[in-house]
Amino acid sequence: MIIGGGHSGLAMSKRLADRGIDHVVLERGQAGESWRSQRWDSFTLLTPNWQTKLPGGDYEGDDPDGFMTGPEVTDFIVDYGRKIAAPIEEHTAVESVRASNGGYEVVTSAGPWHCDTVVLASGANNLPLRPECADAVPDGIVGVNPLDYRRPTDLPDGGVMVVGAAATGIQLAEELQLSGRPVTLSLGEHVRMPRVYRGRDIQHWMEAIGRLDERYDEVEELRKARKVASPQLIGTAERRTLDLNRLTDIGVQLRGRLGTIRDGVALFSGGLRNHCALADQKLGRLLDDIDRWIGGQGLDGEVGAPHRYEPTRVEKSAPLMLDLTKGEIRSIVWATGFQPDLSWLDLPVFDTGGRIRHDGGVVDAPGVYLLGGSFLRRRRSSFIHGAPADSEDLAEHLAGYLAGHATR
Repeated sequence: MIIGGGHSGLAMSKRLADRGIDHVVLERGQAGESWRSQRWDSFTLLTPNWQTKLPGGDYEGDDPDGFMTGPEVTDFIVDYGRKIAAPIEEHTAVESVRASNGGYEVVTSAGPWHCDTVVLASGANNLPLRPECADAVPDGIVGVNPLDYRRPTDLPDGGVMVVGAAATGIQLAEELQLSGRPVTLSLGEHVRMPRVYRGRDIQHWMEAIGRLDERYDEVEELRKARKVASPQLIGTAERRTLDLNRLTDIGVQLRGRLGTIRDGVALFSGGLRNHCALADQKLGRLLDDIDRWIGGQGLDGEVGAPHRYEPTRVEKSAPLMLDLTKGEIRSIVWATGFQPDLSWLDLPVFDTGGRIRHDGGVVDAPGVYLLGGSFLRRRRSSFIHGAPADSEDLAEHLAGYLAGHATR
């Protein structure tokens, strides 16, 4: 049983079909539902079209260097499901999964199913995270998360505080600032990354140097690696870079990480300059790695010259407080991350922090697997192009499990 009809679930469906393993894909809505109903209007993928690939279903359009919109991603996934003839049951919501008779009972809105194995592919970004201090926001200020936000006119006129500066946060900060709503951006640790370096998309170099194929069992501090924010990228026709300097240039006010809200006053940490300096240093190290690889391959004469980017500009004494009771801030966008919704999983596989225990997607329960998480098996795991390799590995493990299970 595969739970989730997005790109990860359909990739696993293809892998299982290739092995002759009977299965069903359960989807609460339609194939690719989250791409259809949980993306803002101007959303695009962070990765270029040439990187959009699934097992036996790569991008075939005429704009390989472009970036898919939400509807285009939905169409890609739906078409892929049809191409592989995935046995998908749409509009079937999973209500519980529990152990039963050596296998599992999956209770759904359309009735129960019984199966030997379960693949959890329902997505890692189902529930938006909000800090505890969100409950202390003064009445009258509109709070939204990226799953509900669609366009600037959804928010009232007036100032906006965007909390979080990963890809989503900086994109929405720019969009809202350009709509005439003055933006204050609260940020902590982040990953700075240019769209293009030495004439090639940064993802080209990430692929070339092998960074995206780093395995989960080869990195130190895996838990920390899985928490790293998505890089500050945007996908546009002109392949432009969106960084904090760009936001400052258009008038966005940068503030440190939001610590708490007390008596209607937002209190920010004093680490803004340090966070920006650290991101700049990490960017420099990445570009050094790319330059070394290019030199080692003898490609210096075939690509653009190496260069470095202006350090992030930060005012010397950024304010540490913002009074939310004065009416200047009319809305807050909580771009503070997401978590999976596995509330229906009635199995003893969660740690004390509520995270599912697994080893590269092999869950701590016989015959249960997880797909789509951040750095699940490789650094690329959370992207669409991470599904082919991850699904192949886990399908092979699943097939081995079934072969052993059948002899018992």
